[in-house]
Formats: sequence, C-alpha cells, structure tokens
Amino acid sequence: METQLQSPTSPATNSAARTRALPLLLCLGSLGLLAGCATEPISHVVSAPPPPPPTKTMTTTTTTTTPNAVVTPVMINGQPGYATTAGVPGVSTTVVTQAPPEMPPEVVVAQPSPQHAWLAGYWTWRNDRYEWMAGHWELPPTSGAQWVKPRWESSGTGAYRFYEGYWR
Repeated sequence: METQLQSPTSPATNSAARTRALPLLLCLGSLGLLAGCATEPISHVVSAPPPPPPTKTMTTTTTTTTPNAVVTPVMINGQPGYATTAGVPGVSTTVVTQAPPEMPPEVVVAQPSPQHAWLAGYWTWRNDRYEWMAGHWELPPTSGAQWVKPRWESSGTGAYRFYEGYWR
C-alpha cells in the first residue's frame, strides 16, 4: 500500500506564512547590509594652527563726565515755570585704532516745524564695532542754541578720537 505524505498546511497557509515572513526577512537583510557601515575608517586627527593675531588692535577708552544741570525760573505764556539746561556739556572720549567708515547718503525728511534743527547722522563706537546713528530733527533746548555735531578726529598715530555732539 502506498502512503502519501500530505503537507500539514495547505498552499494558502504557506503563501500567508511567506507574506508574513517577507517584512522580517527584508528588515534582517537591511540590518546585515548596514552592519558593514558601522565601522569607521582609521582617522588621523590633525589640529589646525591657531588663527593669526589681528593686524590692528582695537583699543577703546571711554571717560564720561556728567554735565551740571541748571534749573532756571521762566515765564511760559504768562505762567511761571522752570527750564532745565545743561551748564557744561558732558565729556565722553572714545579712542579706537580703526578708521570710521565712509558717511552713507542720508535722506532728510520734512522739517516738523521751523523751530526744529536737523542733527545729521554719524558713526559711533559700540560693542567693539562702528554703529550708524541716523540723523533726525530735534527741538533746541533754548532759542538760539546751536548744535555742535559729533566728529571723529585722527591723532596721526593710527588712533581715532570721537567727540560727542552737544548744544551750545
């Protein structure tokens, strides 16, 4: 008598098992492929030399003196009042060894009133660099007061001194 071996599972069951095993086989194959990438080639660490020192040193010296305030009684529209004016302009000195940049073109907007005076823009030294201060209209503290604009002057030794602007 002949006996036939029969598969304990049907062809449909084998196909389902293969379908479930396929993602697992793909995942394991990918891991095997990537495992070869986990090793690093022999590297030789070479440190770069330090950067050269700056060609010009930036030296900033600032000395500030607070101006003395003067309070003067005045009559405003027939009413008594007080006006505060600066007696002596404050002194602030900044010296750097880098020339200020060129003055950029400036747009002067319409004058708000005939009493307003235009204070032109200028370069100032802040946070170890030049910063542009834009020009603006301002009312003088007293009638007839004149604005002395801020300026940079070369000392002739490669240093530049900044003089603050003030009303006189």
